[in-house]
Amino acid sequence: MVHVWPLVLRDGELTPRPLRRRDRGDFERPRARAADWSRPWDATDPLSERGPADFRTLRRWADEQARLGTSLPLAMVVGGRVIGQITAGPIQYGAVRSAVLGYWVDREMAGRGLAPRAAALVIDHLFAELGLHRVEVTVRPENAPSLRVVQKLNLRPEVAPRGDLRRRRLARPPRLRADRRGGRDRPRRLRGPAPPASRASEPRTDRLSPAVARRTELLADTPAP
Repeated sequence: MVHVWPLVLRDGELTPRPLRRRDRGDFERPRARAADWSRPWDATDPLSERGPADFRTLRRWADEQARLGTSLPLAMVVGGRVIGQITAGPIQYGAVRSAVLGYWVDREMAGRGLAPRAAALVIDHLFAELGLHRVEVTVRPENAPSLRVVQKLNLRPEVAPRGDLRRRRLARPPRLRADRRGGRDRPRRLRGPAPPASRASEPRTDRLSPAVARRTELLADTPAP
């Protein structure tokens, strides 16, 4: 179980991979075009007065953290164009062996199942290749598009304490997590019959990664309010 960087995952036309210098335009355009749609959900640092980092700084910082093994930042690429980003981090090892998953997608590409598929690939990699026990996705209750992603993955809710994640206008967000130990529920396939078991390196194009359905089991200690 070794962290590998750079990392490229594939599922049909969807390719999560590291950001490249030439991705700047594809990365910044959808963010600017739909700022009112995505910016309210952006994570912010409550101790910093600076705004979001520019693309060059963000890419450099992401690459540094990925090489250290504390983060897994991947651009979601379809048809050679960046249509979103998914990041697992911070990644904790030792007894904890957990990570927090975050993502955003171009508004024009939303609703096509791309974010759930990217999340399934990353969760599969974290469990199967890095040996993690827990992956969390913290979502504000009013963020309906993000909630639909975790619902498609069949992640179950647990209560998070107030101030657990600093975001703009943070309420008490339900935290959703995947856990490969215990529980009876498994991630739902997006569509189609049950596929044969395979590894993440052999993805299917029309459904969630089969390895997720095989390896990932979900657990919630505390029911949602």
